[in-house]
Amino acid sequence: MKVRIHRGCQQIGGTCVELQYQDCRIVLDFGLPLDGDAADGALLPALVEGPLAAVLVSHPHLDHYGLLHHLPADTPVAMGAAARRIIEAAAPFTGQPLPPLAGPTLAHRQALQIGPFRVTPYLVDHSAYDAYAFLVEAGGKRLFYSGDFRAHGRKSGLFEAMLSQPPQDIDVLLMEGSSLSRPEGQEGFPTETDLENELASLCREAPGLVMVHASAQNIDRIVSLYRACKRSGRTLVIDLYTAAVLAATGNANIPQSFWPQVALYTPERQRKQIVRLQAFELLQKHSARRIYPEQLKAIAANAVLLFRPMHMQDLDAADCLQDASFVFSQWAGYLQQDGYRAMQDWLAARGIGIRHLHTSGHASTADLRRFAAALNPRQLVPIHSFAPDEYPKQFANVVPRQDGEWWTVAA
Repeated sequence: MKVRIHRGCQQIGGTCVELQYQDCRIVLDFGLPLDGDAADGALLPALVEGPLAAVLVSHPHLDHYGLLHHLPADTPVAMGAAARRIIEAAAPFTGQPLPPLAGPTLAHRQALQIGPFRVTPYLVDHSAYDAYAFLVEAGGKRLFYSGDFRAHGRKSGLFEAMLSQPPQDIDVLLMEGSSLSRPEGQEGFPTETDLENELASLCREAPGLVMVHASAQNIDRIVSLYRACKRSGRTLVIDLYTAAVLAATGNANIPQSFWPQVALYTPERQRKQIVRLQAFELLQKHSARRIYPEQLKAIAANAVLLFRPMHMQDLDAADCLQDASFVFSQWAGYLQQDGYRAMQDWLAARGIGIRHLHTSGHASTADLRRFAAALNPRQLVPIHSFAPDEYPKQFANVVPRQDGEWWTVAA
């Protein structure tokens, strides 16, 4: 089995790994670099010419699937059923081109045979819903691709189950190391339950509207927010994009637009999107608990708004920001980027401070050490990290590779 990491040996995002055995090729992820433009064909990896047997997408984050739309429409794409639905649900709102999505469906520990490759997906704990690692076997060799994972989310039991019964005889482990470049992630991150507790306390103490800026696709975080609302007697207010993503999970235990203590509010900019998309049927589907601009002020003191910058004009018009609070529940580094300047200026002009409550979607260094020790690979290859030089300091059997380099899995 031959391997070529097209992108990822020295960076986070844009991950793409090509595997070849005999005359058959598969690709693990086909991601968009974090600072890349999805329309930029120059970002495409230089794959071997000819059709791919399949692209396997580990999870529905753009840095792992965001260049798929450049592939031929008949390219088989394997991913989780919920991940497929989430990508389809999000595309109209985000403007991301809808990629080819037809192909095998991944399921936890259920092996797929793709030509000479036997691929076993392992459901993992990550901030993306329906995320997988892959065990790939061909020609008597075994490669394990970690994808993105953590041990402190709402599916942490999956991590512990992996460590208690890890796959055996791993020749190569491609392991992500996002946290290795972040000092705060060395020994551990807050859990989602920790965040839920802090959010519940804030919601009980805050006199006005609580705005929380979090990704609509971070399902664990939405669950934390909803549980904090239940504990504090508040209503979680979501938009149509979030409602569509939550429904796409297909999970009856995930908060939905029609649940008690959930309300749907569509900001003016999103109402224009709905008209442009002719998404009236989708809006009707989620309108059971819809609220309107004139109701925002009345419910503000008993509500948590899943905030997006498109809400700003609506909130001003509704005059509902008296004693309001704001929580930024994403990576703090985003606040240093120009795209968040207008939001920060808007908050400052209204005297609203920013409180940061977040936890990483990636494993801490301590948990990476536990993971690597449990799988005990003959070779550990860095991927999805800005700090590949840190790997030999933390793990055994590290063999660094270079982007674009072909190499053979050896015993």
